[in-house]
Amino acid sequence: MDLFDYMRETNMKNESPLAKRLRPTALSEVVGQKHIMGKDKLLYRMIEADKLSSLIFYGPPGTGKTTLAMVIAATTSSVFKTLNATTSGKKDMEEVVKQAKEDMGMYQKRTILFIDEIHRFNKAQQDYLLPFVEDGTVILIGATTENPYFEVNKALLSRSHIFKLEPLSTEDIKELIKRAVYDKEKGMGSYHAEIEEDALTFLADMSDGDARSALNAIELGVLTTNPSDDGIIHITLSVAEECIQRRAYQYDRDGDNHYDTISAFIKSMRGSDPQAVSYYLAKMLEAGESVTFIARRIMICACEDVGIADPQAIVVASACAQAVERVGMPESQLILAHAAIYVATAPKSNAVTNAIYAAMNTVREKKIGLVPPYLRDAHYEGSKELGHVGYLYPHDFPGHFVKQQYLPDEIKDERFYEPSDEGYEAKVKERLRGLYEGE
Repeated sequence: MDLFDYMRETNMKNESPLAKRLRPTALSEVVGQKHIMGKDKLLYRMIEADKLSSLIFYGPPGTGKTTLAMVIAATTSSVFKTLNATTSGKKDMEEVVKQAKEDMGMYQKRTILFIDEIHRFNKAQQDYLLPFVEDGTVILIGATTENPYFEVNKALLSRSHIFKLEPLSTEDIKELIKRAVYDKEKGMGSYHAEIEEDALTFLADMSDGDARSALNAIELGVLTTNPSDDGIIHITLSVAEECIQRRAYQYDRDGDNHYDTISAFIKSMRGSDPQAVSYYLAKMLEAGESVTFIARRIMICACEDVGIADPQAIVVASACAQAVERVGMPESQLILAHAAIYVATAPKSNAVTNAIYAAMNTVREKKIGLVPPYLRDAHYEGSKELGHVGYLYPHDFPGHFVKQQYLPDEIKDERFYEPSDEGYEAKVKERLRGLYEGE
């Protein structure tokens, strides 16, 4: 490398975004992810020993998937190649595989292929890699923000260790921010900046576990804030608020987090926790989730988890679904909150759910007999000759009820709906017991 190349490389490094400059190049520099990167954990031991097998890193943006790949690149004795699935195709993979075969044959050097956003590759592209991963031509490291069990070829998954990365903790983010502010080699220490404790806490909290978001904000703060009379750039709370402005929500309406959040919302309604329901609803609304989608989930919960314990729950939920279509945002957030909190605080019973599931299983799995003759249609001439007689009309009897068999003979003793003791359903249970007492 001549002087010109050295200067160009140095300038490019210095002008790189702070988040990129601060990426660790050694295991000792990695922050967070102790559940997979603790010294006694498998991934740490694999990297340290340079004994890697194929890996899939899965987690939200800014949690360190690419960072871990770069640490591996810096520490491995293998040839390290990178592709990004958004810009690369089969031809790029063919070139990597060809070179990998040559490196193994001529120099006995393995090749590690890191594919960022591997979920962007289609099935055919992923299938192409399979035989070369299987025979060891390449060791695959894939990074994805999407659930790999949905987005990555099952055959590739079966040949890989899957490591889920979690959003960094507040303390992890604080450590990275301080490193960014005071590190003179990789960070911005040469700018003579200081960050106040409340600003540090604010940025760490508002980054929502995304290291890149926090580092971008602190870089902006240092570069756009003038030094005070003491020659120091003071990163105050007001500076921090201007730089990050609002929380970067980890929510992709087409991604895995979408399903995790709606799942938590539904389970919180089912679990009668209006506080959690309010939080997850607010998170979805802030992220721009479809109000009609949310309303549909509330209606389903009203039937599945409340049922007849509060028959008004489905009425409220259905009215909510109609109202949000007519009103729109931002007022729809009030309507959705009304319905969601109503369902959350209503008494719960899944007796209706159990009844239809049990009945469906019976229909599928058991031999079903004919409808009893007296229940068959008798509104046409000749029905009596066919034996469609004997039906007892309930309204002709005291209490508008009379005992008679409605189920086919083969399943006449089946019980599908078993009412609970919750809410209004307790009254239903009492009434049914009174009607059928002595059966």
